[in-house]
Amino acid sequence: MSGIDLRDICLTLNGKPVLQAITLQLSEPRIGLIGRNGSGKTSLLRVMAGLVAPSQGAVTVEGASPSNRKAMLSALGILFQNPDHQILMPSVIEELSFGLIQQGLPRAEALARARAMLAAEGRAPWENAATHHLSQGQRQYLCLMSVLLMQPRWLLLDEPFAALDLPTEARLRRRLDALPQHLVTISHAPQAVEACDRVIWLEAGRVAADGPPDAVLPAFRAEMSRLGAQDADADL
Repeated sequence: MSGIDLRDICLTLNGKPVLQAITLQLSEPRIGLIGRNGSGKTSLLRVMAGLVAPSQGAVTVEGASPSNRKAMLSALGILFQNPDHQILMPSVIEELSFGLIQQGLPRAEALARARAMLAAEGRAPWENAATHHLSQGQRQYLCLMSVLLMQPRWLLLDEPFAALDLPTEARLRRRLDALPQHLVTISHAPQAVEACDRVIWLEAGRVAADGPPDAVLPAFRAEMSRLGAQDADADL
């Protein structure tokens, strides 16, 4: 089975419902997941990736459960909004080779693949750089290279352009656009998902709309404008 299948997904955290009865079958090359902060976007992404188990329902990625970590290594990769939540190793070459070594590759082969990735991306001078010396955009790009080395068929992107300046965003966007993988991009900004094949709008943990961007985004923008015209945001 291809794609990501979510059936009646519910998630409750600290007694509060975060996701409610979400059923989706994802197969398009480019999918956008849009919504306000707190709408459940990142929680849904974490459920897809197997980082949190749903309170109810089931999810499969290409027919396998996300709890099957071995299957997920080649099926799905995730790029977090904050690269510091993802980087584990002190140097670039160690970070790039780490996942390959965890997959069982000999260290020498893992290092060779990491160096080949750096060369292919035009970033060979980064090899011995300390990861904490990289800029925010460079750390984000390092995380992307680390994920791509695992050769997943799906990439989950959590606000990939947050905190990036415009030139860095342009470089990362260009690289992502060229990838052959299926991409699921979550964002609160409509412009980040305008070029997607499909856009899913989450509101309060439920699917508010699902369809092509030219059908979903105008309604989303109109609702955000309506909410922005109100003075109060005191609901908890």
